[in-house]
Amino acid sequence: MAKIKPQALLNQSKKKKGPSRISISTIIVCNLVVAVVILSLVTTYRHWSQRSRNTIEHETQSQRFEDTNTASEQKTYDLPGYADINTSKGLITVELFKEGSPEVVDKFLDLCQKDHFKGMPFHRVIKNYLVQAGHSPSSIPVEEWTAKGKLRGRLHIGPKHEAFMLGTPKNKGNNKDFELLITTAPIPDLNDQLIVFGRVLKGEDVVQEIEEVDTDEHYQPKSPIGITGVVLKREI
Repeated sequence: MAKIKPQALLNQSKKKKGPSRISISTIIVCNLVVAVVILSLVTTYRHWSQRSRNTIEHETQSQRFEDTNTASEQKTYDLPGYADINTSKGLITVELFKEGSPEVVDKFLDLCQKDHFKGMPFHRVIKNYLVQAGHSPSSIPVEEWTAKGKLRGRLHIGPKHEAFMLGTPKNKGNNKDFELLITTAPIPDLNDQLIVFGRVLKGEDVVQEIEEVDTDEHYQPKSPIGITGVVLKREI
C-alpha cells in the first residue's frame, strides 16, 4: 500500500469545505424579522384584549341599564293601580294612570297611606263642571273656573278632557294642600289648571249625586259632604 506523504494530507485537508460563516448583515436582518413578528403579536394581543374588555364593559353597562329599567318597570307594576274612594254619598272606584302621571300617582299613594284624604270635605261643587275636595279653600277663583266653562264648547276635546277624570290642581305643590277633583263634564282647558292622574271606573252616579247637592253663591255645599277614606287596590 502506497504511503501518503504528510504534505499531500495537508493539501487534501485544505480542499475540504469548512462550515460556512453567517454574515453580520444576515444576523441583523434575522433579528429585525423576529422583532417585527414579536411586535406584531404583542400589538394583536393588546388589540383583542382591549376589544374584549370593551365588550365586557358594554355588556355590563347594558345589563345594568336593563336591570334598572326592569326594576323601575317592576316597581311601577307592583304599585296599586286602583283606588276605592269612599264618600258620604257612596263608593267611587278610580283607575290610576301610573305610567302617564307617575309622580302625582306616587304622591297620591303616599298620602293615602297617611290617611290624608280621610275626612276631606268637598268644598266646591260646580254643576256640569266638577266636584272638588280639599282641606283648604282652592286658590283658583271660582270666576276663572266658570268663565272657562263657557268657552269649552269652542275648544277641542281630547281623551283626557272627558267627564269623570280624576285630577289635582297644578298650583297645589305641597302634600298638605293636595286636593282631589273629579270632572262631571268635558273640560277642554284641563291642561291649564289640572294634572289628570286617573279616571272613574265605577260610581259615576255617586259623583253626579255629589254634583246635585245644594250650594251657596260660592259653589260651596250647604250641607257637609266629604271623603270618609281611600282603599288602594292592585286589581278590581
